[in-house]
Amino acid sequence: MAQLQIMQGQLYKAMWRWHFYAGLIVLPVLAMMAVTGALYLYKPEIEAILYPVRVEARPGEPLTPSRIIAAAEQAEGAKASQLTRPVSTQESWRVTLKSADGGTLVDFVDPHDGHILGQIRDGGVMQMIRDLHSLILTGPVGNRLVEVVAGWAIILCITGLYLRWPRRGSPAVAIRGRPGGRLFWRDLHGTLGFVSAAVILFLAITGMPWTDVWGGGLRAVIAANGAGRPPMKVNPWAPAARQALPWTLREGGAAVGHEGDIGVDAIARIAARQGLASGYQLFLPASPGAPYLVSALTIRADDARALAIDAGTGAVVQDMDWRQFGLGAKAVEWGVATHMGQQYGEGNRLLMLAGCLCLLLLCLTAPILWWKRGLKTPPPVEPHVGRALATLMLVLGLLFPLTGISMVVALIGEWLVGRVRRA
Repeated sequence: MAQLQIMQGQLYKAMWRWHFYAGLIVLPVLAMMAVTGALYLYKPEIEAILYPVRVEARPGEPLTPSRIIAAAEQAEGAKASQLTRPVSTQESWRVTLKSADGGTLVDFVDPHDGHILGQIRDGGVMQMIRDLHSLILTGPVGNRLVEVVAGWAIILCITGLYLRWPRRGSPAVAIRGRPGGRLFWRDLHGTLGFVSAAVILFLAITGMPWTDVWGGGLRAVIAANGAGRPPMKVNPWAPAARQALPWTLREGGAAVGHEGDIGVDAIARIAARQGLASGYQLFLPASPGAPYLVSALTIRADDARALAIDAGTGAVVQDMDWRQFGLGAKAVEWGVATHMGQQYGEGNRLLMLAGCLCLLLLCLTAPILWWKRGLKTPPPVEPHVGRALATLMLVLGLLFPLTGISMVVALIGEWLVGRVRRA
């Protein structure tokens, strides 16, 4: 019995070390992702405050898509690439154009008179928040760093749950001690982590599909096992169009088109006959012979739908929707929509917001708790226990390769520090 207690104590210390060092590695980035993620959950509301999204409802039909596009092109002296028609008649339409400096420009257009109400350059505030959340500002390195951080967040959740699991009369959820004391901060940190671990773990796992290495590998595995979707005949020369599609529809070849162009108004009428009369993004052909692409503005995962329409003949080249997705594709799309707080309405969004806020508080209370401990690191453990747990963690790292590589680097660093101290 005594030997078992000793082993449990050693395992607890080993878990504590992994939890501590995982926190040191990723807490600043996790805090930033918690803030930006919480803000992005409320993208529609924030944009409605910052930009002229709302318009007064008026009787009669709106202007045709061609006239709305022409109004924006004339005002900006640039060529349009995309038209967004909202579901609501009390929202402005958006026309995306290529600016003279190579960036993007989005004009908000009143659909009743073609008046330009305002504009966003390069995605505006919400694009900046999204880029911060995904670390895309640093290019491919940032995308890979997100994958590493998400992997370490999973380790934090697993080790944190183990450390806070009720044992020997110690409750999992409790706030004890005097405010400001070490026990108070330990309980505050532990209780927050215990009650929010499932949501944070869900956010970390469902955020992985956006990454290049793990997400790209997942798409390949899903496709190889026939659990994805049929190849989508999208316009390969328009990256913005691919980004607007559901996650599992972002890869595919080009539809072979015919010469000529029947015009955007005819395309809009065809889309309406197919059930997409509003609430869509319409991408103009980026080159001769390329198709038009009409993608539904998705809220729930099962809203996913995309039409590829031949520009020369108006034939619907492909009509892709949720029903054609395989189980793997459906699981990923459901995870993405739930991650973004959209799948189950306001309750879903509030739960994801709670996860973001708890994660932020955990990132703030962790360094305070460390300071209360005198900035001491966790005590060393018996070598055989440490090696056994490290092996288990590295097995987990095999599921997330970039995180696994960072684990190896962390273990080598700890070993070198130990050698220096002993020397």
